[in-house]
Amino acid sequence: MNLTGRPLPETGERAFGVYVHVPFCTVRCGYCDFNTYTADELGEGATRASYADTAISEIVRTAQQLGRRRAETVFFGGGTPTQLPAADLVRILRAIDEHLGLADDVEVTTEANPDSVTPESLATLRAGGFTRISFGVQSAVPHVLATLDRTHDPAGVPQAVRWAREAGFEHLSVDLIYGTPGESMDDWRASVEHAIALGPDHVSAYALIVEQGTAFARKVRRGEIVMPDDDETADKYLLADDLLTAAGLGWYELSNWASNAAARCRHNALYWHSDDWAGIGPGAHSHVAGQRWWNVKHPAAYAQRLGAGESPRQDGESIDPATAQLERTMLEIRLRDGLDVAVLSPDGLTAADDVVDRGLATRHADRLVLTRPGRLLADAVVRRLAV
Repeated sequence: MNLTGRPLPETGERAFGVYVHVPFCTVRCGYCDFNTYTADELGEGATRASYADTAISEIVRTAQQLGRRRAETVFFGGGTPTQLPAADLVRILRAIDEHLGLADDVEVTTEANPDSVTPESLATLRAGGFTRISFGVQSAVPHVLATLDRTHDPAGVPQAVRWAREAGFEHLSVDLIYGTPGESMDDWRASVEHAIALGPDHVSAYALIVEQGTAFARKVRRGEIVMPDDDETADKYLLADDLLTAAGLGWYELSNWASNAAARCRHNALYWHSDDWAGIGPGAHSHVAGQRWWNVKHPAAYAQRLGAGESPRQDGESIDPATAQLERTMLEIRLRDGLDVAVLSPDGLTAADDVVDRGLATRHADRLVLTRPGRLLADAVVRRLAV
């Protein structure tokens, strides 16, 4: 049953995945506003040692609500999932298989810091069914990493990548961040070239965003650090696109490049296409059959509720047609495959013609696809279309 007490509507043929949130980190980065915690003890039942059992209890509850529904993708995010023992991550995956089911060709991803893995832990993950690993490299330049509060030594990244390959991971992704205060264009070029040299089949590159309430935001407000202007950020995006494209990695979403279709992150595609997913863990969001809900954020409250046999959900909402249309526009326009113009209102269709006339998108039959200049102004395009 859902939060309203009514049965969930039929889920139809939408793809289904599971997101597992692991909220632990060794150090909290100054720019991060994710639901993460550095302390090993966060209250009764909220330790790293007990986390797998707590998450599994929620998986059981989720299966009781949704029934057996095989997951096409599973994504372990955080935080740093590899702060947990590899055997615990495998136990959680096995519980998903036992209670919900896994597709025969399931994609199973874990995020990892380069300094949070060993040959043994990676071998355990791969043997346990993990197929994809995403390393949070962020930068190859020590002073940029220091500004971001990242703890790993960039010199050790190739070793972690080599271990992942030796363990047999099918796909390997590298995450980068650009626009850090003090990062020069040469610094950014070095980071992208470093990532390419690692030989991944997938790269994500995100502009640094200053989130309110973070240490970074307080430093910006006090004038201790100065964020780069929009033109510099755009130039860094274009440089990354040039270098990655030349290396055989094509963009398929605004911030993501892959060597081929098989290397694309199938789990993220669930979000971009508004498919269904179940979220496991404190603060995790779920989206099934036009309904969205989310769990309590603090790991202690999450563990206490499940320990008492109660639901960890904090709240939820039904997604009305107008909201669904807006969200689909916002997400699909980010994709290389483009936006199905059938979702646009009559005014939105007129706006689409204007976007094309301004060179920000092209029209391919029933799909609107951003041009390279349009990718730099994607948010403005969405505002123009969502009328």
